[in-house]
Amino acid sequence: MTFSIPPSGQRAPRPLCRPTLSRAEMGLLLGMAALLALACLGPVLPASEHQHAFADQRRLWGIPCALDVLSNLPFAIAGLWGLVALRRVPHGMLDAASCALATLFFAGLLCTAVGSAVYHWQPRDAGLLWDRLGMALPFSGLLGLAAAGRVSARAGWAAAGAVLLAGPLAVAWWAHSGNLWPWAVVQLGGMVMVLALACVRRRDGALPLHLGAVIALYALAKVFEGADHQVFEATAQAVSGHSLKHVLAAGAAWPVLSALVTLRNSRGRTV
Repeated sequence: MTFSIPPSGQRAPRPLCRPTLSRAEMGLLLGMAALLALACLGPVLPASEHQHAFADQRRLWGIPCALDVLSNLPFAIAGLWGLVALRRVPHGMLDAASCALATLFFAGLLCTAVGSAVYHWQPRDAGLLWDRLGMALPFSGLLGLAAAGRVSARAGWAAAGAVLLAGPLAVAWWAHSGNLWPWAVVQLGGMVMVLALACVRRRDGALPLHLGAVIALYALAKVFEGADHQVFEATAQAVSGHSLKHVLAAGAAWPVLSALVTLRNSRGRTV
C-alpha cells in the first residue's frame, strides 16, 4: 500500500463530510413524517352537510353575509402592518430565513383576507377551495418561523416548504374526493407542531416570538368557529361566532408583530 504525500506547502484535501441533522432537526423531521402518515392513512372525514350554513346571513350595505365578509379586514390590516414593520427592522438584525418566512406569513394573511371574503360573499365549495389555499400560506410562514427560531434556519425552510406542498395537495384531495381529513391534519397538526416547538428553548439571536400566545389565540378562534350559532343567539344576534373567529385568528398575528417591534427597539438600546 502506498501513500501519496502532498507537495511541500500544500494541505492534504479534506474528506467530504455529509451534513448531519441535530437532535432537534431529527425530531422535527420525525414529527412531520408522522403527520404525513396520519394524513395518508387516517379515516375518511366527510365535510358537514351544513358547512356553508353560517349563522349570520344578514345583508348590509349591499354585502351578503356582511359581518362574515367584513370581519376579514383584520387579516388585511395585520398583513399590511406586518410587511411595513418588517421593512423597518434594521438590516442585519433578522436572519434571511426568518425575514423570508415572516414575509410569507404576512403576505399569506393578505391572501387569507381576500380568499375568505370572496368565499363568505357567496359560500360554496368553489370559494372555500380558494379560502383554504390562502390559509395554507400563513400556516407555512408561522410553522417556518417557529422552526427557524427554535431549531435552525434550515429547519424553518423545510417546515415551511412541507406546508406549502402539503396544504394545496390536501385541499385538492378534498375537492376531488370530499375527504377533509388530510386538510384537518395540515391545519391542526401544524399547530400541534408549533405547540411542541414552543416547549423548545429559543435560539440565541432568533426572533423573540411568543408561540404560546399564537396558539392560545388560534385555539380560541377555533372554539368560536365551532360555536357559530350559539354565539349568535347568545349575543341576541349581534355577532356570530364565525365573525369573531376571523378577528381572533387575525389577532394571532399580534405576537409576530410584537416580536418585530421588540427586535427593532433592542437595536435602539444597543446603539
